[in-house]
Amino acid sequence: MSSSSELPAPSDTFAHRHLGSGPDDLAAMLGTLGQPTLDALIDTAVPAAIRSPRPLNLPPAAGESAALAELHTIAAQNRVGRSCIGMGYYDTFTPPVIQRTILENPGWYTAYTPYQAEISQGRLEALLNFQTLVCDLTGLEIANASLLDEATAAAEAMMLCRRMREGAGGVFFVSAACHPQTIDVVRTRARPLGIEVVLGDHRTFTPDSRVFGVLVQYPDTWGSIHDYAGFFAQARAAGARCVVATDLLALTLLRPPGEFGADVAIGSAQRFGVPMGFGGPHAGFFATRDACKRQMPGRLVGVSKDAQGRPALRLALGTREQHIRRDKATSNICTAQVLLAVMASMYAVYHGPEGLRAIARRVRGLTQRLARGLAALGARVNAEPVFDTLTVASVTAAHVHASALARGFNLRRINTRTVGLSLDETTTEADLRNLLAAFGAKGGTAGPIPADPEPAGLPAPHARTSAFLTHPVFHSYHTEHEMLRYIKRLEARDLSLCHSMISLGSCTMKLNAASEMQPVSWPEFARLHPFAPAGQTAGYQKLIADLEGWLAELTGMAAVSLQPNAGSNGEYAGLLAIRAWHAARGEGRRHVCLIPVSAHGTNPASAVMAGLTVVPVACDAQGNVDPADLRAKAAQHAADLAALMITYPSTHGVFEGGIKDLTAAVHQHGGQVYLDGANLNALLGLTTPAALGADVCHLNLHKTFCIPHGGGGPGVGPIAVAAHLAPFLPGHFALPSSGSRPPAPAGSGAVAAAPFGSASILVISWMYLRMMGPDGLTAATKLAILNANYVARRLHPHFPVLYRGAGGLVAHECIVDLRAWKAHGLEVEDVAKRLMDYGYHAPTMSFPVPGTLMIEPTESESKAELDRFCDALIAIHGEMQQVADGRLDKANNPLKHAPHTAQAVCSDQWDHPYSRELAAFPSAWTRETKFWPAVGRVDNVYGDRHLMCTCVGMAAYG
Repeated sequence: MSSSSELPAPSDTFAHRHLGSGPDDLAAMLGTLGQPTLDALIDTAVPAAIRSPRPLNLPPAAGESAALAELHTIAAQNRVGRSCIGMGYYDTFTPPVIQRTILENPGWYTAYTPYQAEISQGRLEALLNFQTLVCDLTGLEIANASLLDEATAAAEAMMLCRRMREGAGGVFFVSAACHPQTIDVVRTRARPLGIEVVLGDHRTFTPDSRVFGVLVQYPDTWGSIHDYAGFFAQARAAGARCVVATDLLALTLLRPPGEFGADVAIGSAQRFGVPMGFGGPHAGFFATRDACKRQMPGRLVGVSKDAQGRPALRLALGTREQHIRRDKATSNICTAQVLLAVMASMYAVYHGPEGLRAIARRVRGLTQRLARGLAALGARVNAEPVFDTLTVASVTAAHVHASALARGFNLRRINTRTVGLSLDETTTEADLRNLLAAFGAKGGTAGPIPADPEPAGLPAPHARTSAFLTHPVFHSYHTEHEMLRYIKRLEARDLSLCHSMISLGSCTMKLNAASEMQPVSWPEFARLHPFAPAGQTAGYQKLIADLEGWLAELTGMAAVSLQPNAGSNGEYAGLLAIRAWHAARGEGRRHVCLIPVSAHGTNPASAVMAGLTVVPVACDAQGNVDPADLRAKAAQHAADLAALMITYPSTHGVFEGGIKDLTAAVHQHGGQVYLDGANLNALLGLTTPAALGADVCHLNLHKTFCIPHGGGGPGVGPIAVAAHLAPFLPGHFALPSSGSRPPAPAGSGAVAAAPFGSASILVISWMYLRMMGPDGLTAATKLAILNANYVARRLHPHFPVLYRGAGGLVAHECIVDLRAWKAHGLEVEDVAKRLMDYGYHAPTMSFPVPGTLMIEPTESESKAELDRFCDALIAIHGEMQQVADGRLDKANNPLKHAPHTAQAVCSDQWDHPYSRELAAFPSAWTRETKFWPAVGRVDNVYGDRHLMCTCVGMAAYG
């Protein structure tokens, strides 16, 4: 077979658009590698022992137009009703300027996690606005840059409370008036750690010394607003910390939790302009007191300064990143919901405090009017004050639901005599008339409700008296023109895939095609409530069934759960399934998890969260798992062995030929094999995790299957399991109990707030798989391996490739070694910062080996782009050599002062012995297309010593 025939041939196929290289480039790269064909390269690089001869049983590829038309047909099966279900999910108006210039803009959704702060200042400012928004509304001192959703944020709050009270008892009180999905996730997270969750009424529960924390909802799930000050005083007197699950829009009118004793406030920012999307993705928020900041989970944006002393933003408290802390981690969180947090923060910037208050007053006013109308009809509603939600008793629920459905409304199902309903910013006067008619009002009018222009204020002590969002950013951009310019100004400070390749090893940044992204905004997918009646969600059910089936085929597994809403959450869910299986067989004692030292740091963090004991396994000089050490430790812990967690291909970028022997050794001693699917893009079409001996694996849809990183989130991390583990997939109260999805008591419990996690972005992976087909997916795998080997070959004479497999080849990524340059005063960070001057984001730095770069070019990059990137690194090598030879000053050289901003280059002062041209325009490409870093090198140490994590902090720099 000739090399040109090894790619999908027709020029009108989507694979032709997705794959970066055509026949000529393919032949040239193969020639550089001395390989006659692409298949010959694959046969050498990928061990024959792991290859699967079975072809993929997937639908043949559809063209972009055909796939979109097919998905339109599926979307049409969803029925978008007026949702009054509430429970933490509300319809909202996404301002068009935010939808079009952020949600639908690749300049925002294709950026990577802001680890390289100098080229991420736009996202970081938007996240700082988000943190300020959350702090101001909750009345607490510090907030993180978002979490996965409200329920997992509540679980993280439980863990913080426990860590803050060492030696305390193991009881966590949860109000029964919290949202049910939150209660489910908290119970799931508590179970493997031996925490007792006590469910009850805060008005009758008395905390004692065994209680380390309490959680309440404000307003509660039934809509009532309670004064928790007395209960919190009791809890704090007993040594417990207090957590409030709350609503940001309500807090514009309600007394902030920080003012009545809360230590932590959590919730969802969904109703700030982010569509419901059948459950996600949405930005959870987490705020706490300053005393708890070093125990706070997730990412934190802080204010620091750059090399020129100007304000600069970066991720603060880097040691909180879980890949550093590994089995000592306090959380397995390795992501945030950045794109959604950006949208929510921009919603607040656009409306400002008065705009938000006006929306909240209108919602509460409509709710009060509806309550009076229902009372006039003989129904009984909340005795306590309410914001947007009513629990309506003394009605015939079946009749009300049927009448509401006939009018296009979904209400919350509670019991035969009670229904719930929630209003939101989209509610109209006509909606009120229809809702009252559903409860029996005659004539389809608003009946006895007075049309109050302004609702009565909240009674004491519930009313908010403190100011919020006082920073100028929330008062400056209320016209669309100004808002558009602000968004674009921030976008221009971030490097994304719109500018150049982002070759993050182990974090694939491949093409996010417009045809894949387009359906995310379709209202048939965007406006569905996650607990909508099944009869209205047939389209989602079809899409989910397709995706589960295709992912099962690609992994060789029997069943799939799409609920985990991040790769780390998938790891956790997979380990819970293993633990539950052992327990069901009477072997709940098994608690040892073997993890190679080369593994992603979230692996040991997830294992600890799942109640497992981590035992590290050594790697040899070639980067492979040491088989003798693994066998010895499997035998040593045979009685207690629960699992092996292993990444394949390895984190070192190598196909290990003995993988099946390793998995067999674990099975021999009664353990299960968890395969980390971070590198699955090197396996599709060649083999499957099941063929390697895995019992469970998670898949990063935000990597292998084209969901974009969104500047650091969202992500989707579903798990695929063998048949014996299928009964132990995550459950959820809203899921049917038949088939492979058991209710929570039988399965492993819910791991996310929504039954299908971040459901709305599943359409991206559905489109990718539908358009690529089996041949396109296999070609993508082969080209990813080719591109990595081409980059490795070009760079090796300058930066040695640390690990290689068969035939001197790598898998889909390579690690280049820069450690020798330390002797000349040059660090890997200097190379990373200098790459910015060349217009590139640095590859993964110092992971898994300190002093190295891990490069993963992906199949979507063209040979021309690969060459530009390699040329940049080779040119930087030349600069390094000049430092080593003494031709460039050891301290005053382009690497040590990188990146160079436009302000620095154009300044009247230039005290460097190298030219401004070398600083700013080091290559021909940068003279044609220049991306300017927004700030100079950021001083991380200064920022951590002077921690400021809200907009107010920037005033210190003037």
